Amino acid sequence: MRENWTSKAGFILAATGSAVGLGNLWKFPYTVGMNGGGAFVLIYLFLVFVIGIPLMLTAITLGRKTQLSVYGAYKSIDRRWTFVGALGVICSFIVLAFYSTVGGWTLYYFKTALFGDLVTTDSEALQKIFHDLMTSPGNLIFYQTIFLLATALIVLKGIQQGIEKYSKWMMSSLFILLLMITVRSLTLPGSMEGIKYLFIPDFSMVTPTVLKNALGQMFFSLSIGMGSMITYGSYLSKKINLLHSAVMIPILDTSVALIAGLAIIPAVFAFGFEPSEGPSLMFITLPAVFASMPMGTLFAILFFILVIFAAITSSISMLEIAVSYFVDERKTSRNHATIITTGIIYVLGIPASLSLSGYYPINVGHLSLFDLYDQLSSNILLTTGAFFMTIFVGWVLKPKNAIAEIESSSIHFRLAPIWSVLVRYVLPIAILTILIESYRNFFQALFH
Repeated sequence: MRENWTSKAGFILAATGSAVGLGNLWKFPYTVGMNGGGAFVLIYLFLVFVIGIPLMLTAITLGRKTQLSVYGAYKSIDRRWTFVGALGVICSFIVLAFYSTVGGWTLYYFKTALFGDLVTTDSEALQKIFHDLMTSPGNLIFYQTIFLLATALIVLKGIQQGIEKYSKWMMSSLFILLLMITVRSLTLPGSMEGIKYLFIPDFSMVTPTVLKNALGQMFFSLSIGMGSMITYGSYLSKKINLLHSAVMIPILDTSVALIAGLAIIPAVFAFGFEPSEGPSLMFITLPAVFASMPMGTLFAILFFILVIFAAITSSISMLEIAVSYFVDERKTSRNHATIITTGIIYVLGIPASLSLSGYYPINVGHLSLFDLYDQLSSNILLTTGAFFMTIFVGWVLKPKNAIAEIESSSIHFRLAPIWSVLVRYVLPIAILTILIESYRNFFQALFH
């Protein structure tokens, strides 16, 4: 018998944990900084409601209707579309192979903060900490191994006692820690400039690139294309209100992103740093910010604890995609499926981690193996999977059948006609705009 979530709250927190990850705490603040602040945030919020929520509803409806893994969901309705489910499973292996590497970095930075070695305003010292990690094969592998083992141990325990139980307390802790850091950030002298930057839109900054980046960030943050939401949706009972869940998950995910922006950007302004620092914001700029405030070491420790929680709640959903495939399609026990999938990911992940080290350079074209996994999954597999999902639900499953599943929980879907138009026309076109650009970026990075 297929295991179900014990409650709607448990599902929402687990699904929000899947969506909330480094995309919210790391990528969102620096993407806001690189795209002009408030106008980007306003566009992002609009896209979450117009595209993100309908896309979330599409994914969890497909999962609950079929009660199968992402592979089985497509296969059970039309075998010709099994390749889309296979893409999701393949993507979960590749994404977690490099995501576990970054998860290892967060563990290393937590350890460094715990020993008081991270909090310094010396940018050269902070760059050296990051450089030393990147050039230490032993540290890279050790922390990646710990991160992957923690992920596997949670998935081994199943849906109720593993994923749901740990997601509940990790997500609750994440919100509390993030709010604590936000309050501290907002009470710093000079933080008001950061708040204005984040929430007062300057529409002169809006360009086609900003629009594309907002759509890409929304899509990346909700992480729907891989199949984790289809997989999590497959563990839902027919009593759960899909509409409410599809609204709450993006709202909670977006709330974390906005609170992360409030925790980071006002503090960056308060101490005179640049909000457009880019990807180095978390690992180099933020430690300098913490060093500049009273009790900086404590807040650095708290920050990296919540980053670890965000990373693990996402990684367990990625691993569950692969595990559910083996359990459903290969009739393997959960224990064996978890061991097999974790082993494969580990074998894929260690070379990716070592490719960052100067001792073992592993390149494909102009990309390191780590960057290849990153680019291939985020630019090709995730976007392709989401594009085909909307085409599948809109034109193969058909909106009327999806709506019947949504309304099977004794609810009336008043916006069904609008959702039907969105899933058939608007969502595929919106995702296609990202898809074309993503493919171009991938091949440009690979060969130029």
